[in-house]
Amino acid sequence: MTDKQLAEAAVAAREKAYAPYSRFKVGAALLGVDGLVYTGVNIENAAYTPTSCAERTAFCKAVSEGARGFAAIAVAGWRDGQPGFAYPCGVCRQVMMEFCEPGAFKIIVTDGNEMQSSLLKDILPHGFGPEDLD
Repeated sequence: MTDKQLAEAAVAAREKAYAPYSRFKVGAALLGVDGLVYTGVNIENAAYTPTSCAERTAFCKAVSEGARGFAAIAVAGWRDGQPGFAYPCGVCRQVMMEFCEPGAFKIIVTDGNEMQSSLLKDILPHGFGPEDLD
């Protein structure tokens, strides 16, 4: 799967987001090393704290289906009418550290037209992962 196809899957997923409070809809498409794609959306809650990010929703779906290896994630997030790039939050980056190789896992962000990409190690330097508990 190409980066563009993964980004398109994130944009499509974004349409299913539940964001009645912020109107900042986010879609994510997570690519497993086996080629399967797991999508997720942000799910807001009136109490705010229970809100779930699109990236973590995608990881929860994938892990609950038995996936453990991941190659890339695409994220499409913006308030309606105000496209821009939305990088994963710190909590989502930490979840990525749990399941992904920081030097190989690619994070793609899209505004629906353009794309930018980074490696996890570049947006979470000195991340804390499972190897730190050995």
